[in-house]
Amino acid sequence: MLASADQVELKLSNVLCEAEERIRHVFFPTGSFISLISPIDAAASLEVGLVGDEGMLGTSLVLGVNSAPQRALVQGSGTAWRLTALSFSRELERSVALQQLLKRYLYVTMCQVAQTAVCTHYHDVEARLARWLLMSGDRAHCDQFFITQQFMSYMLGVRREGVTAAAGVLKKRKLIRYRRGEITILNRRGLQNAACVCYGTAKETYRRVLS
Repeated sequence: MLASADQVELKLSNVLCEAEERIRHVFFPTGSFISLISPIDAAASLEVGLVGDEGMLGTSLVLGVNSAPQRALVQGSGTAWRLTALSFSRELERSVALQQLLKRYLYVTMCQVAQTAVCTHYHDVEARLARWLLMSGDRAHCDQFFITQQFMSYMLGVRREGVTAAAGVLKKRKLIRYRRGEITILNRRGLQNAACVCYGTAKETYRRVLS
């Protein structure tokens, strides 16, 4: 499949596709990660999933649907493999092993979206922020990464004032450092303790289904 793919550099904040837009390319992140964002209304959006080097952007093609269910926004810059939707669909038809693997990944992404809905409804802002920072760090493979308040607003589904307050709580507990958009996780174990149970649930789902 890589013979028909191009290696590209994804830049922070680039929009790879809009919700309901026709899928023209699929992406397999290698050194980058992508936010999946669903609009709430004209003024607000919520991040419902993350795609890192464990998966791909464009999974609806596996179901035979050539439109994107969410907006895809680059949250972590870096490399990715890019294929046209047509090339990917041809590869998918030829490879039963690829079909099986991506169906398992599709199941995991469905679980992630459902878990996000539960998390947003039941858990407080600080716990949700801790969870998403851990998930972002996992995909960045680093405890230091760049994230704007706008991104955090998408992640939490709250206004920037709520983001500032939640980040301030984690900073006071010396779990993170946040300066000019650069996040550093200072105490990963402490941040895990501050996060809601959804982080551990997501990790276990990935381990059980994709390992």
